[in-house]
Amino acid sequence: MKLNLPNLLTLFRIAAIPVVVVCFYSTLPNARPLAAILFGIAAVTDFIDGWAARKFGQTSRFGEFLDPVADKLMVAIVLVMLVQSDPDWYVDIIAMIIIGREITVSALREWMATIGARANVRVSIAGKVKTNLQMFGIAFMVYKSSFLGLDIYGIGFVLLIAAAGMTLWSMMIYLRAAWPFILIDAENR
Repeated sequence: MKLNLPNLLTLFRIAAIPVVVVCFYSTLPNARPLAAILFGIAAVTDFIDGWAARKFGQTSRFGEFLDPVADKLMVAIVLVMLVQSDPDWYVDIIAMIIIGREITVSALREWMATIGARANVRVSIAGKVKTNLQMFGIAFMVYKSSFLGLDIYGIGFVLLIAAAGMTLWSMMIYLRAAWPFILIDAENR
């Protein structure tokens, strides 16, 4: 494993998860906003590590494996915390959509890799928009407090609804790209 800048940023994102969790549940003043800021910093490293890997030619198989794992861990863990802190059914549904899509697309990519067709399910623009909406929506919901009179939690919730829509849309794009391979595999059985 080569510990270049992109891989270090990804490892930082994983290491930030327990710190975000501790801050989220802390009873100290401003703990939730601090958790949101840490989550936001970790989310920004996702964009920086990908850019740095491409810009400086530091892509690696380890990085390609670890980067999506770090993202999915961070998103799933914080979504579960949001569901626990706001147990309204609509927050549950959004979390189920997002986590369910992540599992489905990860499994689809893994299967496509085993048949040598992983390039057909590369990250799409819809996936990138989904990620941005998720990261901002989750960070704002974690922040929870109002800021300059704005309902930050409400803004985050609207962004997360949009992220759930993009989540379903991007999953359909990946499934559509994989569908011919799924049919071929089904016919060969």
